[in-house]
Amino acid sequence: MDEIVKAAMAKWPNVPHCYGWLALDARGQWRMRDERCQALQLPGDIIRHPTLIDFIHRNYSSDERGCWYFQNGPQRVYVDLDATPYIARTIDKNESTTDDLLSLQLHTQQAMPPVIAATMDADGHLVLASEKLLALVDDRDLAQVASHLQIDGHPVSDETLFGWLASEGQHHALTLRLDKRSDEVIAVQFSTIPLQMAAYRFISHPQPQP
Repeated sequence: MDEIVKAAMAKWPNVPHCYGWLALDARGQWRMRDERCQALQLPGDIIRHPTLIDFIHRNYSSDERGCWYFQNGPQRVYVDLDATPYIARTIDKNESTTDDLLSLQLHTQQAMPPVIAATMDADGHLVLASEKLLALVDDRDLAQVASHLQIDGHPVSDETLFGWLASEGQHHALTLRLDKRSDEVIAVQFSTIPLQMAAYRFISHPQPQP
């Protein structure tokens, strides 16, 4: 958290929280949602200002309820989540050391912590879990991540993956090999985002407390 933000919180400790005005979409884009967007349930305008985006990233956190927010000076701006609190993206090949290694970063520009579990739902959404966070894989990077999926030690074709999804993971063990040169393998479970939400205690649409 920025020092200037900490100072503002200390100076004005009782500023009312803000709800509904900021959202994080499934591609890790911040969206501003004015009263019209909220009333019509529209996604809102994408925030494109780099300095503001960096400021949000540095001051992004969660409270004891599992509600995520951006600490904007003395005010908490709670975030509506389209998916998970973090979105994972593949690092550009020019920035990655080798194509054999699956290099991921969060939408906040931080490196994805070590993955300990992975789940995929019926629509092919892949969610990665570390010890403390969940991150949906950006759909634009899913094909690259999917190239690291295996069934019975063999790369997964689209047809095989569709069959695994149709059977809800019953017939074969799907794994994610993070490093093709090593035995670092994560089992992929068939699940849904709501179940993951419950396990990691985050709330998609925070509401004011009574």
